[in-house]
Amino acid sequence: MRNERTSDLLRIGCGLLIVSVMLFPLYWMANASLQAQWALLDPSPKWFPLPPLIDGYRSAAGSQWPHIVTSCAVASAAALLSLAVAAPCAYALVVFRMRWTTLFILLMLIAQMLPHIVMANALYAIYARLGLLDTYYGLILADSTMGVPFAILILRAFMASLPRTLFEAALCDGLGYPGVFFHIVLPLSRNGLITSGLFCFLFAWSDFIFALTLSTRQKIVPITLGIYDFIGTHGTDWNGIMATAVMASIPPIVLLLFGQKYITAGLIGGAVKE
Repeated sequence: MRNERTSDLLRIGCGLLIVSVMLFPLYWMANASLQAQWALLDPSPKWFPLPPLIDGYRSAAGSQWPHIVTSCAVASAAALLSLAVAAPCAYALVVFRMRWTTLFILLMLIAQMLPHIVMANALYAIYARLGLLDTYYGLILADSTMGVPFAILILRAFMASLPRTLFEAALCDGLGYPGVFFHIVLPLSRNGLITSGLFCFLFAWSDFIFALTLSTRQKIVPITLGIYDFIGTHGTDWNGIMATAVMASIPPIVLLLFGQKYITAGLIGGAVKE
């Protein structure tokens, strides 16, 4: 009994240590955003912002809210587009079981490993000919390329775990493959769809390369580019940068808090296959 209690305490301690290390950058970001400008350059950093200052948040709130709204709009549209492409593709891979399915999945994994700067350069050449530079459509389409392969892999594993007897019964009743997809597969894949959509949103929210490369005239400025407003030739407003980073972290954190139970169910949904 005592050994079990000791092992449980050790697991809890290791877990708290790992979580503390992972969350320390977020704490330091919030701590630095509430300190004076000179305190950030002090050789002896302060662990607590005493007294807390909100000058950085004032400057960030006055200039960065439009950029946050832009990021929300682009990331939401990219997530919806990624799901609109990935869900039918994953359904087809599960139902039809084609010979080249393994090769297709391998190609998607390779696409996930490609550096974004390589894709950004290729997309810039294509967009320049199609007139999609400095457009919301172009940036949404580019951001969705990061989420589609990931969403296909997650949704395929989730849909493969669904009982095939449901598909066969619906087909025998004359529902057809599109009807099975819309009336049976999508409702049962809610957890997988929410999980994939959240990750696609996060991919697009944190994008910097595509936004910098495909917005040459700075007509579309998401929050990842808006941080550059505080970086000048002769100095850098670190309070504004940290405050903007804290503000930019709020929407993803809120989404993950509300969707954490769906994320857990969606990630383990494909672990058991019937």
